[in-house]
Amino acid sequence: MINFLQKLVAADSTAEKGESATAAVVSQELARSGIKAHIDTWNAKRANLFAEIRSSGSAGALLFLCHLDVVPAGRQGWTNPPFKPVNTNGRIYGRGAADMKGGITAVVYAMRQLVDEGVMLNGDVILVAAAGEETDSCGARRFMQTGRDMLGTLAGVIIPEPTNFEIVTAHRGILWLEITTKGRTAHGSTPHLGVNAITSMQLVLDELRKYKIQAQPHNILGPCSVSINTITGGQAINVVPDSCRLGIDIRTLPGQNHEEIIADIKQIFTRLKQTWPNFEADVTVVRRVDALQTDSDSPFVGDFCSAVGISETTAVGFTTDGPHFAPLNVPIVIFGPGKPNLCHKPDEYIDLADVEKAVDYYRKIILKFLG
Repeated sequence: MINFLQKLVAADSTAEKGESATAAVVSQELARSGIKAHIDTWNAKRANLFAEIRSSGSAGALLFLCHLDVVPAGRQGWTNPPFKPVNTNGRIYGRGAADMKGGITAVVYAMRQLVDEGVMLNGDVILVAAAGEETDSCGARRFMQTGRDMLGTLAGVIIPEPTNFEIVTAHRGILWLEITTKGRTAHGSTPHLGVNAITSMQLVLDELRKYKIQAQPHNILGPCSVSINTITGGQAINVVPDSCRLGIDIRTLPGQNHEEIIADIKQIFTRLKQTWPNFEADVTVVRRVDALQTDSDSPFVGDFCSAVGISETTAVGFTTDGPHFAPLNVPIVIFGPGKPNLCHKPDEYIDLADVEKAVDYYRKIILKFLG
């Protein structure tokens, strides 16, 4: 198991490198127990993986939804190279160890153990490991378009994100917007002959400071949030800029209408245009993912809690691929090994004891629903 996890971490699966190498590592490990995996590859390097343990089919299947990709490692703060995993003090260090290659390892080993032991199940166990969860959910969206028919009847979806073994039934959604203001270039010595796109963006920023999204706080997720996180503009210090771009990260709540937020932004543009005739701006959607909420009182969640011996459920602020699978109309639960506060940071690690614990938990979950 340790060797497999280290191979996964060593397989750089950032968006730049793609997920093909990581998918191949998972496929090879599953094959050791005779579990066949199908790898869907596109754009030369992007990849999804689908594998299953077949059963009598008398019960609905359990789908484990993982993601193969990791965020970039960055250049600072790493004690050891991020894609050269280190096994020390009962931990595996490296990019993706917690998010979420430790979770993938646990699912694969739970599946392998059940097959190696000859356990007969009443429902299929399905593993979908997708591309691009950290960027645009391209893999999840592609699977739902091209692979959904392979799923059959499902009992529920389990996402092995690092939750430190908390049972998560809700998370906020994502609406990433890019605002572009447009101007007209001129020489820096004659700015009155141009229209400064950065100055126009300052008008937008002034309005956004006052803007409040009209939404009641959620009972467990709290309020939605707006964070202005990127800005770029201008090409040279002696040229009036004709373009400026602003990136906004909005985290939304269950039932919240993304289109209403976009309409609010466009109304800001309309007001500014009335006062500043030269003002021009557009807004585009960079990424959108709905919020997720599974009824914590549902029978599926109750049986899940019983299987792992944990009675409470919770919510998190981060987002998963789960909402892309919401059209399946089955419960979705997020539960996995690893500490969430280590994700996306230098010296990311996972405790091997937690991976082993996750294997045991996933076996118990599978046997509870399908045994």
